Amino acid sequence: MKLATYRDGTRDGYLVVVSRDLKRAVAVPEIASTMQQAIDSWDEVEPKLKEVYIALNNDKLNDDVAFDETNCESPLPRAYQWADGSAYVNHVELVRKARGAEMPPSFWEDPLMYQGGSDAFIGPRENVPLPSDEWGIDFEAEVAVITNDVPMAVNAAAAGQHIKLLMLVNDVSLRGLIPGELAKGFGFFQSKPSSVFSPVAITPDELGDKWQQNKVHLPLLSTYNGKLFGKPNAGEDMTFDFAQLVAHAAKSRPLSAGTIIGSGTVSNKQGTEHGSSIDEGGVGYSCIAEVRMIETIRDGKPSTPFMSFGDSIRIEMLDEEGASIFGAIDQKMVQYKGPKS
Repeated sequence: MKLATYRDGTRDGYLVVVSRDLKRAVAVPEIASTMQQAIDSWDEVEPKLKEVYIALNNDKLNDDVAFDETNCESPLPRAYQWADGSAYVNHVELVRKARGAEMPPSFWEDPLMYQGGSDAFIGPRENVPLPSDEWGIDFEAEVAVITNDVPMAVNAAAAGQHIKLLMLVNDVSLRGLIPGELAKGFGFFQSKPSSVFSPVAITPDELGDKWQQNKVHLPLLSTYNGKLFGKPNAGEDMTFDFAQLVAHAAKSRPLSAGTIIGSGTVSNKQGTEHGSSIDEGGVGYSCIAEVRMIETIRDGKPSTPFMSFGDSIRIEMLDEEGASIFGAIDQKMVQYKGPKS
């Protein structure tokens, strides 16, 4: 099943069911008016939404309309919780290696995770406004899950049952602000502005055999300024699967329905010490920081600049037939002009 949120001038928009081919959509206020309302009562509403989904795919409805990704908010325009992990330890290892730091053994046994701002996500086709492009603007292409209510101290075996929807993410990062914040010992805040999620959230069964071991086994495509930048497989080199990430987040607290858990930057080892860009025949990267780390390790200094105002990023995942699964995150970085009067 595929779901999206259309904007309507309110904070939370309204829920629509989207056809498998992303061509048609229908509102379902009689079932759930918003995505949050649906996930709050998932066991009750899922069968009803699925009936609509089947009818929509079989062209049995009279009130459906053409699906418009440009009218989409992030599936949850705001969420009770957004926690981002770092499941691809290869990415973490490169970060530390670039600055000459050893990798603690615990990083392979216990995932890193930070709690991000979840009150104002950006729409997948909206520009990302920022006050300065001298702060090291970077994209981070990721996969995320939405859970229903998760009990505290759930184990990983049971945690997977609470994963109800999947999305793609652009976890925007301001790399120039990160070192100062981490040096204070209290984690990210200013260096992590509003994140962006794909137009469509899907139930895991939509992926068929590409959803195994609580991982998505498909390439995640990042196209930077019109050129393919990365296509690593999201199911490879994922040290901690989504069930493990959910269990980690719920170790000492329950998670409310609508909690979003991210995978962290998708990263493949590629069989070489330093990885390979697309131009070099590799699968490339899901963020600029990673290629800069490799340049630092290999050449002694980075040469790829971070993003400037006007730069664009498109993040998408295709099925084996080349069709878009989640729709596309497609946006530019722009100068923030201040609040509207």
